[in-house]
Amino acid sequence: MLRKLSVLALLAGLIAVPLAPAGPAAAVGNGLALTPQMGFNNWNSTHCRAEFNEAMVKGTADLFVSSGLKAAGYQYVNLDDCWALPNRDSAGNLVPDPVRFPHGIKAVADYVHSKGLKFGVYSSAGTKTCDSLGFPGGLDHETADANLWASWGVDYLKYDNCNNAGVDAQVRYKKMRDALAATGRPILYSICEWGSNQPWNWAADVGNSWRTTGDISDNWSSMVSILHQNEALAPYAKVGAWNDPDMLEVGNGGMTDTEYRSHFSLWSMMAAPLLIGSDLRTASASTMTILTNTDIIALDQDSLGKQATVVATGVYAKPLANGDRGVALFNESATAKTMSTTAAAVGIGGATSYTVKDLWSKATSTGTGTFTATVPAHGTVVYRVTPGSPVPPPTGISQLSDLSWRSATNGWGPVERDRSNGEQAPGDGRTLTIGGTTYAKGLGTHAASEIVYHLGGTCTTFTADVGVDDEVGVTGSVTFQVYRDTTLVADSGPVTYADAAKRLTAGLAGGQQLRLVVTDAGNGIGYDHADWANPKIACGPGPGAGAHPLSDLTWSSASNGWGPVEKDLSNGERAAGDGRALTVGGVGYAKGLGVHATSDIVYYLAGGCSTLTVDVGVDDESGNNGSVAFQVYRDGTLVADSGVVRGTGDPVHLTADVTGGQELRLTVTNGGDTVDYDHADWGGPVLTC
Repeated sequence: MLRKLSVLALLAGLIAVPLAPAGPAAAVGNGLALTPQMGFNNWNSTHCRAEFNEAMVKGTADLFVSSGLKAAGYQYVNLDDCWALPNRDSAGNLVPDPVRFPHGIKAVADYVHSKGLKFGVYSSAGTKTCDSLGFPGGLDHETADANLWASWGVDYLKYDNCNNAGVDAQVRYKKMRDALAATGRPILYSICEWGSNQPWNWAADVGNSWRTTGDISDNWSSMVSILHQNEALAPYAKVGAWNDPDMLEVGNGGMTDTEYRSHFSLWSMMAAPLLIGSDLRTASASTMTILTNTDIIALDQDSLGKQATVVATGVYAKPLANGDRGVALFNESATAKTMSTTAAAVGIGGATSYTVKDLWSKATSTGTGTFTATVPAHGTVVYRVTPGSPVPPPTGISQLSDLSWRSATNGWGPVERDRSNGEQAPGDGRTLTIGGTTYAKGLGTHAASEIVYHLGGTCTTFTADVGVDDEVGVTGSVTFQVYRDTTLVADSGPVTYADAAKRLTAGLAGGQQLRLVVTDAGNGIGYDHADWANPKIACGPGPGAGAHPLSDLTWSSASNGWGPVEKDLSNGERAAGDGRALTVGGVGYAKGLGVHATSDIVYYLAGGCSTLTVDVGVDDESGNNGSVAFQVYRDGTLVADSGVVRGTGDPVHLTADVTGGQELRLTVTNGGDTVDYDHADWGGPVLTC
């Protein structure tokens, strides 16, 4: 780390000033599940039957190695419910069932570890687990249980939600998070509270994954229902923290191989944990072919960590770290049909040509940007699409850590996304922190560093907070520089570990490339851990002049408490289009947005709009129920607030000044109680630009 590297000459530029603190990062920070976890869990194939035992678990570990599953990326061999006796011992500890596990759990964990694999157990955040036989849960035994598991060499905990005694979910799950952390052993923490308390809103700083739905069953309707429930939660998935639509049913016999291929494809597109739920000792050749399709697995395990979004009915697009796109065409119907999409629709328009690989047939072709396939009934065609030339960033404001760079060089270790620079392996950093302020998004580097992004002349501005990460402790000094092509457009000047973060702002208009450069500030590169915190670029045109109903515009992002955000319909909580006409206090609206708390919708304005007018309220379909609050933000500034609005109330009219804003954000929160019946309408919203 003390080698002297050459530095770029310090050029005159824009010296930034200290900035106000940012909000806290939301990440559990245990360094695990940097890609979605892959492994095995016995529940779907055995439940609590007698064949769930030591021999099965050891046999599964053997098969991981001999069948190629380990080589394909699967690493966790996990026990589910029924591994313990119904009562704790006199010291209050869990006791392994001596019939199922005659040599104890540690011996099984040791065997799994001897195969180069990892081992997991199950418990529940309640007084008892979920099986009717009533095994002891972890509520009020968190420390003892975590210490026991750590002593056995446990690497993974699935923590269920049964018999929870009415204790708040966040309290229960955080207690176990803290107990696991206190053991000092890295234990992946899988929260399994079935989406009951909207864990996507709070679980990212508690666990590595969280169940978003009830239990899956081995049939087509169950799989599809869970798929649609999980689709709308794409904005919440990120590196180290994943939406979990439950374990795989592939190979259990309730669906056809075509349907199982769809199941596996769509879970991988959604960056879901891939936990095999079939008995591998009896798995068919076709089941193993599905489970070991490394091209499909690569979509799930992509380091960018983005969940696919729905860009049209049955069409899913997943950004990948190298600039490719995963594209899935899913035919939910009972008859074959021709399906099609375009490069522009999936977010990579603008290239001269595209290489397209079918990840099931392995056929490769080249085209100009239209992708068409005849998709069998209940089938899914999955492509990996590679642009033949760089494509510009999407229209709107993008976090640079969510985009693919053209090149990146770093003084020590790789450039890290959303983590500081740990100097060695990918993901070995920690939460980005400058002067005591933490940041959820950003790039962790080490001088000397250079990161290059393709702009294609479509972007206008860059902003970032920069500084030396707090992890260095006592030293470190760097200079941050921003180049539009070869022109220096922002310069931090020397920044030391003792300085607060500084804000850099740079104009990018007309630029083909963005270059982010970090150099040593003259004192040697020791401890030069340099953070680009919250780095954003604004690209593309805004809505254009005129008055625009918001439901006629394309949002940049949308998240919703239940089901998708609806255009010109109320929120029906499940599939798209299942709402009804928007009505608040007897007043109907032909245009608008139907949401369910907690909801967040973002539109890109490009600084060209002035006013938003809208009526808001709880949809009449909720009756006397429901209470919500509507808020409108221009960039980070609150510009309109409804206060608490309740069911059967009259519409509340809001007018918001958005002059000069780059982004418009519409949020709906609960009214201080539960989210039950919180069907919230943005009635007749009009944006004037």
